[in-house]
Formats: sequence, C-alpha cells, structure tokens
Amino acid sequence: MIERLQEPSCPMVAAHRGYKAAYPENTLLAFRKALELGVDMLEFDLRLSQDGEVVVIHDATLERTTSGSGEVRNHTLGELKTLDAGGWFAAEFEGLKIPTFAELCELLKAYPDVLCNVEIKPSPDARETADLAIAILKRYEYLPRCVFTCFDAEVLTYIYDTYGLKTQGFPGEKMSNFRSGDNGTYSKMWAIGIEMSWLTPESVDRYQDQGLLVWSYCPDQEDGVVRSLECGVTGMTCNDPLPALALCRGEKDSFI
Repeated sequence: MIERLQEPSCPMVAAHRGYKAAYPENTLLAFRKALELGVDMLEFDLRLSQDGEVVVIHDATLERTTSGSGEVRNHTLGELKTLDAGGWFAAEFEGLKIPTFAELCELLKAYPDVLCNVEIKPSPDARETADLAIAILKRYEYLPRCVFTCFDAEVLTYIYDTYGLKTQGFPGEKMSNFRSGDNGTYSKMWAIGIEMSWLTPESVDRYQDQGLLVWSYCPDQEDGVVRSLECGVTGMTCNDPLPALALCRGEKDSFI
C-alpha cells in the first residue's frame, strides 16, 4: 500500500500527531478527527512505558501534554492511564488519555486505506520500541501501510537493515548519528522530510535525484502549501491538514 506514494495521483496529505492544530496532539480524538477530514496518512510518535507497553506520545517527559511529570519511560502503563492528556489544550478536552499503540491500531481498522508514518522517538529503548511496534503492526497486518521515521539515524538504519521496511529520515544536519557516503544514512531512506524553513526547489531536486520521496513539514497555511507544491514535494505533513486538503483536492472554499 505504501508504494502508491511513489506515483501519487495527487500530493499526499498527512496529519502530524493527528489533527494537532484543533485537538490535543497524539490523542485518539485528534486522530479520529484527522481521519474524518480524509487525510491520506497519520503521523504519530511512539515510546515505551516502564512495563514495556508501546504508547503514543511525543515528548520524553510528561509535563507539556499531560497532567503528569517525569519521564514517560519511568511510569507504568497503569500510571500513564491515570493522567489527563487533553486539559492542557483546552478545558473541554479534559479527560482524554494517552493512547496505547494497540488502541490506535483498533481505530485504524475502520480506515483500511489510510497510511501510517510511525515515528520512533530517540531514547535508550528506541530499538525495543521499534521491535514491539513492528510486532503489533504485524499482528494487525498493517505493515504494508507504514513508513518508519526516527531522528536517530542508527535507529532508522536498524529498522531498515533488520526488517527491510521503508523509512523516512531528515537532512543529515537534523539527525543524530548520521553517516554520510554511498552506504550511509541516505541509502537507508525511502523518503525525507524537510521543514518549511529549509524547503527550496534546489533541496527537493537534490534529494529526488538520490531517489528519495520528498515531503514538507509543516505547511499549515495556504501560502505554505502553495510553496511546497511549487518546490515539487509529493507529500505534506501538516498540523492543520485543511489548507493542504483543500488546495490539493480542489475544495479551497471548504476552509475559508
């Protein structure tokens, strides 16, 4: 399934941590609302709890997006599930919880054509997180829907070399443990994400010449979407997918 992005009929639109602009990121609500918009892909972040459960959360620590404190990896799943993961965004979202990866996979059952950008967050247990996440995806038969992302080039290389799965990385300057050369990190990538401040037609051409799919992040207004398309990207990862969906699918009036 993921191979269809190599020859897209229209640019791919991915929801960054779900519909992050309007709902608390990395919650089931944010993912469901993004799916209801009709995005092509969900992007989300995975970490491990203290007792080895794969959970969906971006930060290594809990303070920014939950009512808890301390490192995610120092809390059991039971402890994490007692935390509020929505009230920090707005009072109306109080009571939302940190999802397990399995819970997100259950949500995706109703959307069999939606792709997944599975980001493994850099951490001491990132390889274990990748192993467990891949095992879950195998159980759900979702691996053909997935590309795997990590800012740690060693983790990205591990996923590519061990499992032969498609990966999305970043410019070498943005990654830790990046290796240059013919057999370096770029050779392990299938796609590359370029943030808007780095996006130019020349950078897109350079990476496309290396055989990489080039996606921008995060074009959240119409001008950013237009610039992404003018630069030649074939995918966009957005905090607010509405402008990209509207422009790419001819429904501009839907977000005005």
